[in-house]
Amino acid sequence: MSEQLEQGAVRANGIDFVYLAAGPADGPLALCLHGYPDSAWTWRHLLPELAAAGYRAVAPFNRGYAPTSVAADGRYQAGVLGQDANALHEALGAGPDAVLVGHDWGAMGAYAATGTEPGRWRKVVAAAVPPGPVTAQAFFSYDQLKLSFYMFFQLTPLADMAVPLDDYEFVRRLWEDWSPGYDGAEDFQRFVDCMATPEHLAGALGAYRQTLQFELQDPALEAHQNATLGLPEVPLLYLHGTTDGCMSPSLAATAGDYLTYPGSRAVMVEGAGHFLQLEQPEQVNALILGFLAE
Repeated sequence: MSEQLEQGAVRANGIDFVYLAAGPADGPLALCLHGYPDSAWTWRHLLPELAAAGYRAVAPFNRGYAPTSVAADGRYQAGVLGQDANALHEALGAGPDAVLVGHDWGAMGAYAATGTEPGRWRKVVAAAVPPGPVTAQAFFSYDQLKLSFYMFFQLTPLADMAVPLDDYEFVRRLWEDWSPGYDGAEDFQRFVDCMATPEHLAGALGAYRQTLQFELQDPALEAHQNATLGLPEVPLLYLHGTTDGCMSPSLAATAGDYLTYPGSRAVMVEGAGHFLQLEQPEQVNALILGFLAE
């Protein structure tokens, strides 16, 4: 699979992004954003399929995930991921026929990007973190708060020492809990490779700290941050695994009730956990390609 992917680099929003890519250089952009604890390789099954459909499929390593640079401005909150996506759209010379795909934190970035500049994106696909109105309910659910223990733990200084301990055993166990039955050893190691220095780990944890601790947020990102909690005014496909051990499937199953923009819908993917694009790639790829082709 990796032999079908190119590697490139581009500077956008003050970050030197490294990315994986496939497809014709003159094809419409399909920008694919990864989450935590993951890497751009999470899209290794989807990128060739997008390329075969004529897209220029690009999956950047997020800011702070090696080989992409750490953020000189120190910003890692959810809203800046949307700013990055729109800046990558510009830097890659994309047009209004571009589409955006995001998983986990990448989904948050997709909501922020399309919520602030919908004219850049024809359609958006998000997975594993529901749109804002659904996610907001999670903080009033005991079951979801229990699943989200890792988020609150990662706000503490102890996480800087505990998360990388024993070759990132903490993260390996998250993969096991979030995607039961899936062998994520290859993907887990890709994430570890991205944590090349303590500054990279600080960036990954900084996404949680700056998003959940409001005093750490940059006021200049207010519009992008607010957009992570709203619904984009472009057609949205939302996907969620029925065995997701990170974000409650019962909560996610209500997402479709909120997707009122024409052409939008939500699909629960049977037999998939949190990393559904890796666990059920054929099913997920077909859903995404079918939606983009409509």
